[in-house]
Amino acid sequence: MDLAGNHAAIRLPEGSWWDWDVVAWDRGRLTLAAGHDLAYHHGLELVFHDPLFVGCPSAFHDAAFRAPSPDEFTRLTRRLGCEPAVVVAFEADAGGQEPVSCLIAAERLDIVRETVLRYWRADAGPDQRYAPWVRPPGPEAGRPARLRVER
Repeated sequence: MDLAGNHAAIRLPEGSWWDWDVVAWDRGRLTLAAGHDLAYHHGLELVFHDPLFVGCPSAFHDAAFRAPSPDEFTRLTRRLGCEPAVVVAFEADAGGQEPVSCLIAAERLDIVRETVLRYWRADAGPDQRYAPWVRPPGPEAGRPARLRVER
């Protein structure tokens, strides 16, 4: 991406990125996760550092990334009072009759390709990453895991 306002569409690594959801969101970062089926794991994360503007649903499908339109970029910079370093635009299926247009602005974007488990596995390796809500079995072991949104 060019930092002078000539923002291009992001390029994702090859893979099946059909399902998307928000796995973490706090003051310092927003993390979107993707995979072909998010039931057990995801293989891609878009980590937006210091998000300035987020306009997307918490879960969506079949995201088509594109460059932000000049109008979107102008409205965004006017709203923020500055030109963000990263602007990501995409259309996605959010369950409605038509795709929804989404826009995210941040100071930095990291694209991480790695398997992240969404459930506890006792036989996983020591370097295995887990989704933020996954905890090893303990006193609350029969309760279902819940998505925890960090604020």
